[in-house]
Amino acid sequence: MKFKNITLFKLLLLSTALMAAPLAKAQGRLDEYIRDGLASNESIKQQNFVLEKNIYALKEAKSMFLPEVTFSTTYTKADGGRTIDFPTGDLFNGVYATLNQLTGTNAFPQLQNQKILLNPDNFYDAKFRTTLPILNAELIYNKRIKKQQVDLQKAEVLLYKRELVKEIKTAYYSYQKAVYATGIYESSLRLVEEGQRINTKLYENSKVNRTVVLRSQNEVSKMNASLTDARKTAESARYYFNFLLNRPLTDSILLDDIKALPAAEQLSGNSVSGREELSKLRIAKDINGNLTGLAKSYIVPKLGTFIDLGSQAFDWKFNNNSRYYLFGVSLQWNLFSSGKNNYRVKQAIADQNALASQTDYVQQQLLTELKVRQAAMQSAIAKYQAAESQLKTSQVYYGDMLKLYKQGMAIYIELLDAQNQWIDAQLKTNIALYDTWIANAAIERANAGFTIQ
Repeated sequence: MKFKNITLFKLLLLSTALMAAPLAKAQGRLDEYIRDGLASNESIKQQNFVLEKNIYALKEAKSMFLPEVTFSTTYTKADGGRTIDFPTGDLFNGVYATLNQLTGTNAFPQLQNQKILLNPDNFYDAKFRTTLPILNAELIYNKRIKKQQVDLQKAEVLLYKRELVKEIKTAYYSYQKAVYATGIYESSLRLVEEGQRINTKLYENSKVNRTVVLRSQNEVSKMNASLTDARKTAESARYYFNFLLNRPLTDSILLDDIKALPAAEQLSGNSVSGREELSKLRIAKDINGNLTGLAKSYIVPKLGTFIDLGSQAFDWKFNNNSRYYLFGVSLQWNLFSSGKNNYRVKQAIADQNALASQTDYVQQQLLTELKVRQAAMQSAIAKYQAAESQLKTSQVYYGDMLKLYKQGMAIYIELLDAQNQWIDAQLKTNIALYDTWIANAAIERANAGFTIQ
């Protein structure tokens, strides 16, 4: 009895490809996908919009130190209300009557007492006002806080990017693992189909019993079900990977040739100082320090200046008499507020102490995460090395059993057991290899080891 040599040769090539070689380096296609994902991911775009908003807020804070020019105008039309009595007739009529007698004319008419309306009637006031702050501690602290908020959002963007890199790598390795598992099942299906064909011929020639044929058919059905499941797993992994890159879900994915374990230097090191979570806490602490200074800024007086250039007159007149300028300096100093400012300062100091405590806790938490990830990678490497050893022995065992079966010295159940062990070893080696790369991506996330452009 002879199996087709070409089928066995393909299986040998596939198993050899899964065996470890020298340490692998960064994959070129995966790096391209990461760049595409960072450029197109919708969550990153949303965070960049928030960053853009904070940058404009900083520019607004800086502009508050510059002169501000406003134009305003008012027009009033009034009737009634309070008046001022002015005795024009009582003051001048006697004098005017005497002058008329002396001159023998009526050149000096008699006048009526006047009632002058206090509300301006048919009066306008139009002016340009230019203001400039000279000393304002609130504006100084506000600008510092806005700048730190920009830095805080930059750290938030990096945090999103780093998490996305880890998700892209994990999804990529998961897809590749599913694709190679599909290939193993496809090769195994051809192997069991060939076994079924040969056993059927042997049964027809009365060299084996019917049980062997039934078992062969059962193996084909089982392998078909496993292959369908593997294809669906690969399809789901492809959908998720393309979703992360904001691409059509059915787009094809180019795969790198990964044959070896990731670099071992990830297993050492205890530094988590590059984590964006700690950067955010440090920036938040600095912001809180400026908030404390802002709360204390009430002790510094506010000094500013202004100048008005305008025109005001009745009946819309505009001439040299209506035009005017007005220059002034303003000083504002908060002398008493019933302890309100002191309470604000104490609140800011309490927040500062809380942030300091939180920073220590988060740093220890991140260090613990790194250690757990490193232990998981060591476990994954050990599993891969064990699977690799099992693959070699199962391959030899299957070859020996195949020879014995051909010579009639072994029953089909023994050959089938050796065959299943070999297929299972290939699958375990495939899974273990990509699990080490997934664990490596988790460590890169834990120690912020991946360089984000």
